[in-house]
Amino acid sequence: MGKALVKVLLVAALLVPLPAWAQEKLTAADILNGTELNGFLSAGYNYNFNTPGDQAIDLRPFNDTHDSFALELAQLVFHRDAEEPGSAGFRLDLNFGYTVPAAIHSTGANSSDDFDIRQAYISYMAPMGKGLKLDFGKFITDHGAEVIEGYEGWNWNYSRSFLFYFTIPFTHTGLRATYAIDDRIMLSGAIVNGWDNVKDNNTAKSLHLHAALSVSDESTVNVKYMAGPEQDDDTGNWRHLFNLNLSTALGKALVMADIVYGKEEEVPGIGDSTWSGVAGYIRYPLSEKLFLNARAEVFSDDDGARTGTAQDLWEFTVTPEYIVNDNLVVRAEYRHDSSNKEVFDSGSSKRQDTVGVNAIFHF
Repeated sequence: MGKALVKVLLVAALLVPLPAWAQEKLTAADILNGTELNGFLSAGYNYNFNTPGDQAIDLRPFNDTHDSFALELAQLVFHRDAEEPGSAGFRLDLNFGYTVPAAIHSTGANSSDDFDIRQAYISYMAPMGKGLKLDFGKFITDHGAEVIEGYEGWNWNYSRSFLFYFTIPFTHTGLRATYAIDDRIMLSGAIVNGWDNVKDNNTAKSLHLHAALSVSDESTVNVKYMAGPEQDDDTGNWRHLFNLNLSTALGKALVMADIVYGKEEEVPGIGDSTWSGVAGYIRYPLSEKLFLNARAEVFSDDDGARTGTAQDLWEFTVTPEYIVNDNLVVRAEYRHDSSNKEVFDSGSSKRQDTVGVNAIFHF
């Protein structure tokens, strides 16, 4: 009786005509309607004048190989923005390459070092006030003056600062809320697994706060704070990070400052630790297409918690940049690194000088 009833229901279902919307054949264009696709490709070459036998460019987690061409990053970004109250969206960044994905690869992800899902989150604009934007998933950190480059922006210099490499996280996984009070004030808060953890390494969460203020059309101030226990299987020893970013225009030039202070309790093998640093940036247009970018910084890893060596680091970088067209940028770079300890060239030198060339295609 049961089997007969099932047969009758199946026949009836086949005889009932489908509604018009179900009879329409969906195409890829229909499915992706409203979704934007962007891309980014970066290739480069670097030379270390220390000519190290192991081909390492020390203290450079990204462009870290001497005398070698590299496909640094190939990226595709799918995104649909949630802009109006009640609307939903998403973002998915697919990264492949031999330097950037390996360096920012989040712990707990089961993929190769050369491939990484840089961001993947769902957005919802909650109908509260002017709209409270909620992002749930994995997203790039708000900390730092520099960025993990992509189609929407890249740094003024080819190499990244010590502050970017060693003092801040790269990504977070969790829930982020952002609210624009008006055109000049933005507030953001997040509860996340921690520093670069897709899967949490302990049973506690970390808190992130961010306030952005547009002082004028040309000047902005960003104040950021993050705190939480970050050590494996430990919820008692907290890490604190304070970050201040300033930017303004001085005549034709654009200038930025990045100020960082961090501390952590009872780092294994070290004890209580602190680190701090300041970086300054300038971008000057020599013509409509040619720019001269420069950066200077000092970074104090007081107890060696961030680099593995208690040291003071300095660096100066000059990066001329030429915008070929709307999609292509080429740049060269000279950089000088110094330390008060012998940390370069397999621990035999206190300095490191490098040159590099980089090409970027974006759409």
